[in-house]
Amino acid sequence: MKLAGSSQFTRVLREYRAPLMLTYTLFALEMLGTLTRPYFLGVAVDDLLAGHYTGLIRLTVVHLLWLIIGTIRHMYDTRTFTAIYTAFVTRVVRSDVDRDVSRLSAHSSLARQVVDFLEFDFNYIIEALYNVVGSLVILYLYDVTVVWICLVALVPMLMLSRLYGRVTARLTLGRHDELEKQVDIIAGSDHAAVDRHYNALRRWQIKLSDQEAWNFGITEVLVLLVITGSLLVTTRLERTALQVGAIIIIYNYILKFASGLETVPYTIQRLSALKDIMRRITPGKPTT
Repeated sequence: MKLAGSSQFTRVLREYRAPLMLTYTLFALEMLGTLTRPYFLGVAVDDLLAGHYTGLIRLTVVHLLWLIIGTIRHMYDTRTFTAIYTAFVTRVVRSDVDRDVSRLSAHSSLARQVVDFLEFDFNYIIEALYNVVGSLVILYLYDVTVVWICLVALVPMLMLSRLYGRVTARLTLGRHDELEKQVDIIAGSDHAAVDRHYNALRRWQIKLSDQEAWNFGITEVLVLLVITGSLLVTTRLERTALQVGAIIIIYNYILKFASGLETVPYTIQRLSALKDIMRRITPGKPTT
């Protein structure tokens, strides 16, 4: 994994390659369980209505395996990523000895965000990919028309994401520029400067939040269109013979696909922030 050309970060990742591969493998298995549970739920319902218990047993086994893997993964995650952060931030601090204390403090804080991205945001993105791709595959087995509705909704979402990424990158740059001044401003004991600094941070955060809110609203409109169109398709007259379990499966995967779409604006924002952070904490890179 290579992020913004940071030799320090890539060295740390190489050192912890095995633990990272293990934690992401556990997460992939956990997400596989999350993705398949609605399917096994629908099958279990149909089996129970037919007087059989095989589907219920399979659902129970899948759920227990998911629970065990998820518990182990959560415990292992903390050990892995705290070790990565400790190794990474100490190298950032040591390499920044020629920079002022304000930037040094800001960069140590930004380094924590990089590791948080690996620990939380990356998993969040992978989960969204599971939801989008996995849902389309399973929905294809039941109704191709629903898949086409979902794919059509992806077109405006991708266009919106491109625009949102440009705006977010600009706003993130301004916020991080202000953050790098924090320690010097606080140490200066100038109350007016402190007020201006925190008000500036507040304004940058509001601008980022407003952009996120607009994208959330547009995304939810697209989600509503997908859900409405899919419901109309799956409940048309010729499909009334669908089994109850199949209906449960289809609706659950429509919702999972919608959940994946809702992740796109957040993902764009976090990737923009990560790119700017890596530029700042890479030795020799300009920070303005």
